[in-house]
Amino acid sequence: MDVPLHEPAPSPIMLFQPEEQIVPLVFASPHSGRDYPAAFVADARLDPLSLRRSEDGFVDELFAMAPKYGAPLLCATFPRAFCDPNREAWELDPAMFDDALPAWVNTSSARVGAGLGTIARVVASGETIYRRKLRFAEAQLRVSLCWQPYHDCLARLISETKAKFGVCLLIDCHSMPDCASARGRACDFVLGDAHATTCAAPPMRMVERVLHELGYRVRRNDPDAGGYVTRHYGRPREGVHALQIEIARPLYMDESRMQKLPQFETVQRNMTRLISALASAGPSLFVS
Repeated sequence: MDVPLHEPAPSPIMLFQPEEQIVPLVFASPHSGRDYPAAFVADARLDPLSLRRSEDGFVDELFAMAPKYGAPLLCATFPRAFCDPNREAWELDPAMFDDALPAWVNTSSARVGAGLGTIARVVASGETIYRRKLRFAEAQLRVSLCWQPYHDCLARLISETKAKFGVCLLIDCHSMPDCASARGRACDFVLGDAHATTCAAPPMRMVERVLHELGYRVRRNDPDAGGYVTRHYGRPREGVHALQIEIARPLYMDESRMQKLPQFETVQRNMTRLISALASAGPSLFVS
């Protein structure tokens, strides 16, 4: 049967640039995209609301003021359930495909095993997405039209920032379900630096301090130490630092209905305060 290849929205990314970049910061939101291709929705065994369970809902809006403080903000417009830019380009589950995958595809990562590869088998709540098996050509198209433009833009922003300032801090912006750490303690924010390997200590301490001063409960690397973006781009010895921020969704949204709560504006203002603090620190942000 000839199955049409699903195409994403016309533009897979939105880039919000300051009039002039005046700080060594880049903000990115890879999982807040909500432009669902109609053919993808028609092919899914889930209703549209259920498909949205994997979104980091409204995270792009929480950090929307970054350009006002001199830093670019990159956002994916395509949804994570369609293609996940916080994975390697080719983390694929062979059981999802009609045809054989090339030998170079990563079919054995823990993320693939959980059903959350580059092309996800399930949404974050565990329900299976597809009615049918896919073709490898569909994965190729999604990587080409979604994953690659996102990473091309992110790599360029990091390179330009490093060239201009000699250093770059990437803030990779995410949200999470109501959080309990591995030790059973609740938290509002989880900061991930892959256990001190992707970001120097001073930026981590500043983000942690500002969030504590705003009244939030903060943990490091527990239960999430950072995904592909953090680990791939974070190279502190080369002057590129990457820090993942996970925000507990119950602070600002109703997860069951994918709607903002009245508290959204408070959290948004507080994220603007965090952006302001980082921007004000400038290059001294990296000094112990």
